[in-house]
Amino acid sequence: MLLPIAIAAVVGYLLGAIPFGYLVARSRGVNIFEVGSRNPGATNVRRVLGRGPGNLVFALDALKGAVATGWPLVANLVSRPAAGGTAYLGNDPTPCMVAGLIAALFGHSFSCFTHFKGGKGVATGAGGFVVLFPLGALVAVVVWGATAGITRYVSLASMMAGVGLTVAAWLLHKPPLVLGVCAVVMVFVVIRHRTNIARLIAGTETKIGRQKTAKAQP
Repeated sequence: MLLPIAIAAVVGYLLGAIPFGYLVARSRGVNIFEVGSRNPGATNVRRVLGRGPGNLVFALDALKGAVATGWPLVANLVSRPAAGGTAYLGNDPTPCMVAGLIAALFGHSFSCFTHFKGGKGVATGAGGFVVLFPLGALVAVVVWGATAGITRYVSLASMMAGVGLTVAAWLLHKPPLVLGVCAVVMVFVVIRHRTNIARLIAGTETKIGRQKTAKAQP
């Protein structure tokens, strides 16, 4: 089982490392690492370039998380007939799915294509959990929307979504592996938002609706 997990992790990392935020911004003449919060995530792209590019980056980042998490499940289903009823990844593809999800998060946040700089993993994680734990993903979306609507802070909403996801896994008695990955992702997202936490405490964090502008980079 170790080889399939290792393969899932490598594939997940490479998928997660695709810097869609950087690529979309660069196609519009902007180096996203030099403007706004200097983060290649969807939130900064949206603040700098507008709603369209920001939404595109969010969708692409979520897609790579979903693919990194979901392809072991598809491989499991496809391989059953060819293997005479025994799937290549074993009867339970969950360990490989979890490996792909976690690796995609690390790939997104520490991309080998951008000198190990990257986003905070919210969109990528959301896409992965839509596949791994759909009900939990729905809870996270509701929590995100409620928090963002009340506070107007994307960063706080993202961290609270991670809390909601983990609480949902605990209340629904999900398997320890799923509960564990929810908790790990929650902590990971909080750590990635540590600078935002400092700005929240200082009262300088940017709220939704305050759009920053950027000049095209040569």
